[in-house]
Amino acid sequence: MLKILIPTLMLVPTAWMVKPKWLWPTTLTQSLIIALLSLSWLINTSETGWSSLNGYMATDPLSTPLLVLTCWLLPLMIMASQNHTTFEPLNRQRTYITLLTSLQIFLIMAFGATEIIMFYVMFEATLIPTLIIITRWGNQTERLNAGIYFLFYTLAGSLPLLVALLLLQNSAGTLSLLTLQYSDPVQLTSYGDKLWWAGCLLAFLVKMPLYGVHLWLPKAHVEAPVAGSMVLAAVLLKLGGYGMIRMVVMLDPLTQELSYPFIVFALWGVIMTGSICLRQTDLKSLIAYSSVSHMGLVVGGILIQTPWGFSGALILMIAHGLASSALFCLANTNYERTHSRTMLLARGLQMVLPLMTTWWFVASLANLALPPLPNLMGEIMIITSMFNWSWWTLVLTGAGTLITASYSLYMFLMTQRGPLPTHIIALDPSHTREHLLMALHLVPLLLLVLKPELIWGWAA
Repeated sequence: MLKILIPTLMLVPTAWMVKPKWLWPTTLTQSLIIALLSLSWLINTSETGWSSLNGYMATDPLSTPLLVLTCWLLPLMIMASQNHTTFEPLNRQRTYITLLTSLQIFLIMAFGATEIIMFYVMFEATLIPTLIIITRWGNQTERLNAGIYFLFYTLAGSLPLLVALLLLQNSAGTLSLLTLQYSDPVQLTSYGDKLWWAGCLLAFLVKMPLYGVHLWLPKAHVEAPVAGSMVLAAVLLKLGGYGMIRMVVMLDPLTQELSYPFIVFALWGVIMTGSICLRQTDLKSLIAYSSVSHMGLVVGGILIQTPWGFSGALILMIAHGLASSALFCLANTNYERTHSRTMLLARGLQMVLPLMTTWWFVASLANLALPPLPNLMGEIMIITSMFNWSWWTLVLTGAGTLITASYSLYMFLMTQRGPLPTHIIALDPSHTREHLLMALHLVPLLLLVLKPELIWGWAA
């Protein structure tokens, strides 16, 4: 654990002490080495499921893929941000890299924590760097509004969680994930217990976000700079799913009855946000709403509490992390050239940037869950486990997948096909940096097809 955490911590002094000319290459190289080292976590040899143990941090098959995804994303964010921060003063560039690094430190400690209170503290700590990135480096004046939405939605959700955790500590005597799963199930009968159940899950449902408490997400995504969007879509939404999987194990007797409305909201959200995507004019907003719809499936898969549901949720979280982050990078390449996110204004880009179109095509297909990509594997596992629970869910999930396919193709056709508008005269050619960035997103996604057991979680 420390062999990843200490180099990540040392990225902060690196960013402040390195010579200006070498700032981006050095931080990029160091974060890439950390990302490659983190792949060693995927070799899980332990009998109990927990490995790389010490008193505070450990990995198990559930947290490992998310930890590796977190480490993998930092070099990609540094690469994506390099162009649009070049004209900033040097200190601001250093601050920007420091914020991205601090996000990675908090996330590693959140996913690796064996104690729920430590997870909670790190879960909240990720708010601060994200908030600064959105409100300081966002593109429009709306960014302060978006930051306020983001902050207050998350804080309002996570205060009940803290109270719920303290109550749990009081009754169970421990909050260690290693022992909690073996303690006696809590006999939850009274009205207060039902409120406690809701308190435990509310913070994670807001973070996911569940349809109904999702309004902060499109705002935050649209106003954030590219690195903010990437880390939000790829890792911060997954914190909610991870926390839910960890907590739901302990809330067992109540979840069977109380989870109905949340599953209904989640599935209805898949359809509603998908339909919203079909009417979007703003490219980043479309990708943000598609995240809500995918996370709706994940919420359903977790709340049903079958091994297939959990497994499918984990696979879909990892696959969605890579695919939606790639889409945000592509949207950013368009934005850096045309300085507009409106899809009507930048069309027919296949004529000018043909190789970029290939990346757009692969990323769009990954978003609509084309076989044999892990996106499809996760979705099918969730849909199957929900169908096993109630066959009515098939109507909603089926409609959801159709709508997902429609808006993914709509996005691809709107941006890439058709005649080139006359007002696009001189576009910069695509850079090697951008192609490498896209390759590092989509190649792991394609390689996971060959060895999916790395991200299966428990069902293996």
